[in-house]
Amino acid sequence: MKFLAAALAIVLIAARAGASDRIKDLGGWEGVRDNQLVGYGLVVGLAGTGDKRQTVFSAQSLTNMLEKMGVTVNPAAIQVRNTAAVMVTATLPPYAQTGTRIDLNVAAIGDATNLQGGLLLMTPLKAGDGQVFAVGQGPVVTGGFGAGRAGNSQTVNHPTAGRVPNGAIVERAAPSPEPTSRFRLQLRRADYTTAARIVSALNKRFAQGGPSIARAENAALVTIDAPSRYSTRPVEFASEVENLQVEADTLARIVINERTGTIVLGKEVRIAPVAILHGALSVEIQTAYNVSQPAPLSDGKTVVTPDVNVNAREEKAKNVMLKQGATVEDLVKALMGIGSTPRDVIAILQNLKAAGAISADLEVI
Repeated sequence: MKFLAAALAIVLIAARAGASDRIKDLGGWEGVRDNQLVGYGLVVGLAGTGDKRQTVFSAQSLTNMLEKMGVTVNPAAIQVRNTAAVMVTATLPPYAQTGTRIDLNVAAIGDATNLQGGLLLMTPLKAGDGQVFAVGQGPVVTGGFGAGRAGNSQTVNHPTAGRVPNGAIVERAAPSPEPTSRFRLQLRRADYTTAARIVSALNKRFAQGGPSIARAENAALVTIDAPSRYSTRPVEFASEVENLQVEADTLARIVINERTGTIVLGKEVRIAPVAILHGALSVEIQTAYNVSQPAPLSDGKTVVTPDVNVNAREEKAKNVMLKQGATVEDLVKALMGIGSTPRDVIAILQNLKAAGAISADLEVI
């Protein structure tokens, strides 16, 4: 069944290759990106599963917060196990405006054992430049739980990390470029052929016999100038560019997962004329211990003698012939015809690569 699944994956990849993709699936606009935010906060309301006395910074943070509220407490004199110090992270999407809500990720940094049922207090979230872009607060939702005490306990998933859905409010607009008449498209995978096809498709669609509007700076960057008729509508122009269909070029590659026996090949893989001779040699060694028992009332001793049997069995080699222009489908059908297992196919592909019969990258994961 594993080999059948691998064969089906090969057929699907071969059928998918050559189809067109939207430009927005192949790349993105320069400067339009996510921004990472991070903050330090406190989670309160835990049922005795918070930080212990060894985690001194959680007590210090709690006393500092109480002092701002007019309550003076000595951090060395308190032990609050319902509080946990946490790191809070979030992703600020491009063009996020003030008032937009984003999700938060919360993770304990002390020795708290469970954040279930906790409440994250107001936490400023800063970018790499130190500026506060959002403020988070809300109940923490964990994907796991812990129950029991001492040696008799049960933990499911990871209760020391959780999320606060829509827990942060954006206080400062995300730094994103304003649309202008010039756009720069960054390909997610640098490829000269794909970049050239994008330029050709854009000029064919928007130039309409006039000067070219797109040019490839390199294998990963395409500069696009909006036509004059879109001078006041840059957003509409960007939308039309993103939805334009282009056939992306891909490398001939074979991906092998030896742990699961999964093999994925694309239709670009070409196989030179080659003969494959595959067989198996099985050697089995068995040792049986025979006991020699002396006659009753004799002076003999019990002796154990090993009896070693060696059986060797070699299956007949199975022959596969691939002619000029053989495809991946031909290879799969031929190997299935001789009853090859996924491990056999992996070994055969590695030998074909070593023999120079496959002009493709062989990647083992």
